[in-house]
Amino acid sequence: MARTAALTLAAALIAAAPAASGAAKAPANPAPAAAATASVLTPAGFPVQRHTLPNGLVVLLHEDHSVPTVTFWQWYRVGSRNERPGITGISHYFEHMMFNGSKNVAPKEYDRIIESNGGFSNAFTDYDMTAYYEDIASDRLEVLFRLDADRMAGLTLDPKVLASEIEVVKEERRLRVENDIDGMLDEQLYAAAFVASPYGWPTIGWMVDLEHMKRDDLVEYFRVYYAPNNCILVLTGDFDSKTVLAQVTKYFGPIPAQKAPEKPVNAEPLQNGERRVEVRYPAENVSFQVGYKAPSVADADVPVLDLLDSILGDGESSRLHQSLVYEKQIALGAGSFFAKRLEPTLFEFVVEMKPGRTAAEGDSALVGVLDRLAREGPTTRELQKAKNLLEAGFVRSLKTNNGVGEQLGFYEHVYSDYREMYRAVDRYRAVTAEDCKRVARSVFRPERRTISVLVPLAEDGAGAAP
Repeated sequence: MARTAALTLAAALIAAAPAASGAAKAPANPAPAAAATASVLTPAGFPVQRHTLPNGLVVLLHEDHSVPTVTFWQWYRVGSRNERPGITGISHYFEHMMFNGSKNVAPKEYDRIIESNGGFSNAFTDYDMTAYYEDIASDRLEVLFRLDADRMAGLTLDPKVLASEIEVVKEERRLRVENDIDGMLDEQLYAAAFVASPYGWPTIGWMVDLEHMKRDDLVEYFRVYYAPNNCILVLTGDFDSKTVLAQVTKYFGPIPAQKAPEKPVNAEPLQNGERRVEVRYPAENVSFQVGYKAPSVADADVPVLDLLDSILGDGESSRLHQSLVYEKQIALGAGSFFAKRLEPTLFEFVVEMKPGRTAAEGDSALVGVLDRLAREGPTTRELQKAKNLLEAGFVRSLKTNNGVGEQLGFYEHVYSDYREMYRAVDRYRAVTAEDCKRVARSVFRPERRTISVLVPLAEDGAGAAP
C-alpha cells in the first residue's frame, strides 16, 4: 500500500480548471440560498467523550450505530516542523516504518492482518502531524487495538527493513518532487519563502538527508514523538464507549509516557521584500506559484482567509478562473490554496499558463484580481456562496465515520480542543465583506510574497522567457 506525504494540491487545482475556448463565458449560477441560522453542530446533537489515560494518551469517542463499522484514528503530534536540518523527512519515513514491524508483528504483516479481517488502513504526514487510520467491522475492533498498541509500544526498526524502505521513500521523492513540476515549484516556493521557519524544508525531506538517515536518530525520534502522551486516539462508529474505553486502557495504558517534546523553534523574521526563484525543467508551457505570508491557526482572521480562498479559487466561477481563464484567456488553470497550520504559513496561488504566454502576464493578472478584491471586497452573492460551500463541505465531512474521526483529530490537535469544531460554521457566518477587504489588504502585500516560476527548457537546454 502506498504511503504518501502531503506535498501539494497544485496538480488538483490545475486539473479542476479546464481551459476555455474562444470567447466562451462561464455559465451563470443561480443565486445561492442564504445559510440557515441554526447551528449545524452542537454538543447535544453530536456528543463526544474525551478521556485522558494516566500515561497522557488522549481518547476521543463518538458513537454512531448507523452501520456496523468503526474507524480508528491515531494522531501523533509530530510532523516535518519537528525535524531539523540533517534529519528532514524522518517524520514521513516513520509513516512507512509504522507498517514494517513491531515487537509482535512482523514486517508487512500489519496490513495483511487488517485486510484478512476485512479492514483497510492508510496514513499521511504533513508539516504539523502524522496520522494513521483504519476502517473495519465493529466486531473486529480489538484486532486494531492489539496491532496499534504493539507498534506504539515499540517498532523493531530492523536495519535491513530500514535500508529497503528508505529506497521506497527516495523513489517517492523522485516521483512527487524531482520529476513533477508542481512538486518542484511548491518545494522551492517554501524553501525561498521561509528562511528560519520549520516550514522551509519539505515534508518528504531533502534527498541528501534521506541518503544519510541513521538508525540512532530514528530510535530517539520514535521514543520522543511516538509516546502515548504525544498521541490522540479517535474512535467513531458502532461501539459501546464504556467497553471500548476499557479495551483502550488495557492495550495502551501500560505504554509509558515520555518527557514532553520541546516546541519547535520558529525564528522566521519579517519579510520585507518579494522573493523570487526559478525552476528550469523541460516543459511545454510556463507555470508559477505565489505564496503570501499568512497567519497561523491561532489568528482570529483564519475563517476570513478560508472564505477568501473559496472566493478566489474554488471552481470555474471563482475570481481567478473567471479572470485568467475565461476573460483574458491567458491561462489553462488558476487556483488558490490555504491550510490551517500551527505556524504562520502561506496563502498560495497556482497558475498554469497557455503555451506562448509568460509568467509575467499571469502574475500581473493575478495581482490585479487581488488588488480589486482588497479594494472593493466580494459581492454579497460571492460571499454567501463561499459561506455555503464551506458549510456544505464541513457537513459532508461528517457523513462518514472516517470523516468524523478526521475532523475530531484535526481540531483536537491543531486547535488543542475538538470542541472548536462546534463553532466552525458560526465563524464563517459571522464574516462580513469588510472583513474580507481588511484581511485581503493585510495579507496580499507585495513585500510579503514569494514567487516560484517554471522556466521551460527546450531539447537543447535553452530556457524560454518566464
